[in-house]
Amino acid sequence: MSLAPRAVLVRRTTEYEELVARHGTHGQAAFFLASRGRDIEEVAERHRRTRRALAEVTAAIPLTWRRTSVERSDLDRFLFAPEDVVIVVGQDGLVANVAKYLAGQPVVGVDTDPGRNPGVLVRHRPGDAAALLPSVLAAGTGVDELTMVEAVADDTQRLVALNEIYLGAAGHQTARYRLGLEDDGGVVEAQASSGVLVGTGTGATGWIRSVWQERGGIRGGGGLRLPGPSERRLLWFVREAWPSPATGTSLVAGELAAGGRLTLTVESERLIAFGDGIESDAVELTWGQTVRVGVCGERLRLVG
Repeated sequence: MSLAPRAVLVRRTTEYEELVARHGTHGQAAFFLASRGRDIEEVAERHRRTRRALAEVTAAIPLTWRRTSVERSDLDRFLFAPEDVVIVVGQDGLVANVAKYLAGQPVVGVDTDPGRNPGVLVRHRPGDAAALLPSVLAAGTGVDELTMVEAVADDTQRLVALNEIYLGAAGHQTARYRLGLEDDGGVVEAQASSGVLVGTGTGATGWIRSVWQERGGIRGGGGLRLPGPSERRLLWFVREAWPSPATGTSLVAGELAAGGRLTLTVESERLIAFGDGIESDAVELTWGQTVRVGVCGERLRLVG
């Protein structure tokens, strides 16, 4: 007999909860904020909106479903199951945080603070949950399959991200490496730079877009067009490549189709690769190691 669906409610600690945990009481937290010209009521009201949203979404979960919840800081220790329906209640970034731990489970993004969040990934309001959740698993439910990016090191370490992967030195100091494209006849270039950024169409609303705009967009960026979230295509940029007698700047931007791979061989004592801005969850790379970056085989299934 197949298991009933399990609703997994994903949330993160609110700013108010963090303040009270740090300062001990509401009053002490209020005094701390007041000394810096801020009113705790603004923070507390966002906390209350989040709690109301969580309560409304929880109440909308069908009675026949199993249910559990997980905090963002515990995602790397949580075991998702194939029958899960993942309900992310919070900001767009929280969807990106959970994406790399999934294997095709549908994701429903619920915005707790409309107008403050862009709503690119948290597309629904808490009030939508009662009608939406019972139909999530039904045939014909609209689901967008969003492309992700992966980095695989030669020692089998693997990193997956929804927006972008950054490869460079910890602390964003100068990174030294050899860069190449697998389908470019084996040509590689020694480089010294601030790191390499490889991003998806979802990431094209964030870090990748800012680098692309700095390069002049389509006009000045070698004709590179930003990918759409579902396109199996990535853009990559080298940040601040430094020309010298030993390092070049001819490979500084490009795109990767579904089968393409960007290869980077480390020539520093230590480089790291991290995804979606979470540097605390990084793959560590040492001298001589090679990492290959490209389109990930798995995709995020986001309920539209």
